Amino acid sequence: MTLKTITFALLMGTTASAWAADVINHKSPYCGCCTEWTKHMQDAGFTVEEKLHDDMNAVKQKLGLDLKLASCHTAEIGGFVFEGHIPADDIKAFLANPPKNAKGLAVPGMPMGSPGMEYGNEKDSYSVYAYNERGQVFEYRHYQGNR
Repeated sequence: MTLKTITFALLMGTTASAWAADVINHKSPYCGCCTEWTKHMQDAGFTVEEKLHDDMNAVKQKLGLDLKLASCHTAEIGGFVFEGHIPADDIKAFLANPPKNAKGLAVPGMPMGSPGMEYGNEKDSYSVYAYNERGQVFEYRHYQGNR
């Protein structure tokens, strides 16, 4: 192999692995939609480990999540906290360029039509929020529903 070929192969491997971030998804052992979100993330190229907990509020509090942003599962990726049914593309965009001082993203509640919460063609409108340590929250993305 030439040096140019080796360099190209290394760059391609680095670029691909940038999206294959390790995800720890904390969830209840009884929640199927959380497992569906894990599959959504895996389909998007993430490596996901599920950790089962009977008390998810304790996990959320330990990770510093304001419970007004709570959903059913909480994920850790690269030092950030991701709460709820966030689309993988939003997580990729966030990780590529995190807003200054942001701690993570959240989709409060369990909106129908969000990843892992699919139900036919029905979709609720919902927002993905970014938040920081000081409790400040701002809309990161919005999805328009059809209901």
